[in-house]
Amino acid sequence: MANVNNETFWLMIFVACTGAAVLLQAFVLLAMLFTARKALKIAQDQIESLRTDVFPLIKDTKELLTRVGPKIELVATDVAVLVSKVREQSAKVEVSAGELLDRVYKQTSRVDSMLTRTLDTVDRAGAVVAEVISVPLRQFAGFAAFARAAIGTFRSSPPHPHAEPRPTHSAADKDLFV
Repeated sequence: MANVNNETFWLMIFVACTGAAVLLQAFVLLAMLFTARKALKIAQDQIESLRTDVFPLIKDTKELLTRVGPKIELVATDVAVLVSKVREQSAKVEVSAGELLDRVYKQTSRVDSMLTRTLDTVDRAGAVVAEVISVPLRQFAGFAAFARAAIGTFRSSPPHPHAEPRPTHSAADKDLFV
């Protein structure tokens, strides 16, 4: 019987421990239930706050996009058409500018050749005029040197026998001849 009492004792301890564990588990589950209810209440408050604050904003944004969407598409289409026309016009301007530059180049070449011929003609005419004027001028300068020498000779007194002979021409007249 001692065995039975001893077994009963241990069985009672085991049942008490199991009961205490089940009771502890019930308290933990009850605490979890209260915490979950509290978290659920907070989540519901947050969702309600979200509904009152964000949903009208979403609704207004949707309405705005509904109203503005076609206008944005129209503006995008207009911008695409404008860009296309600008490209066409810039191509035309580029072609026109090329033609204009070709014409300017041709005219510049023409004016350059005309000016070159004119300046060549002026240069040749200047050389001819210089030649035509320089020959008589040299002859006149020679005649003037002759006249000066002759007048100088007639004005001077007869040469002294011991005096040095005077030159009959000037040092500046060395390139002139008659």
